[in-house]
Amino acid sequence: MSIANRLQKYIAEQGVAWDPVSHEASSTCMEAAHGAHISPDRVAKAVVLKGSAGYLMAVIPASQQLNVQKLGDVVTDDLALVGEPTLGELFADCKPGAVPPVGAAYGIRTLWDEGLGGRADVYFEGAITRPWCT
Repeated sequence: MSIANRLQKYIAEQGVAWDPVSHEASSTCMEAAHGAHISPDRVAKAVVLKGSAGYLMAVIPASQQLNVQKLGDVVTDDLALVGEPTLGELFADCKPGAVPPVGAAYGIRTLWDEGLGGRADVYFEGAITRPWCT
């Protein structure tokens, strides 16, 4: 299994220990959680938004949905979801639609759900690299 180059480099620079968990190909974090036999509330999914201050990544459990309006109220900004074309530009070393929940690796301000931050282990999709990346 291969994770996105930029993400792998960032994790190594931070000295974070990690172990891959194999599962069948999936198109959502919920599918990945079920395929890996991991509770969806332990799987982080990233939602990328744009506001007046630039891009913002919200990382929440895969079992949850983000209330964009409520988050906008909290950060006092008018936020909107980022579309697939922009995600492809922001995460150019990832497969289309893949968004690794480590915004710092991509220079994106990131807010983590408190429920994930208190867990000993959190799982996320490694955003497998595009076939043409080295």
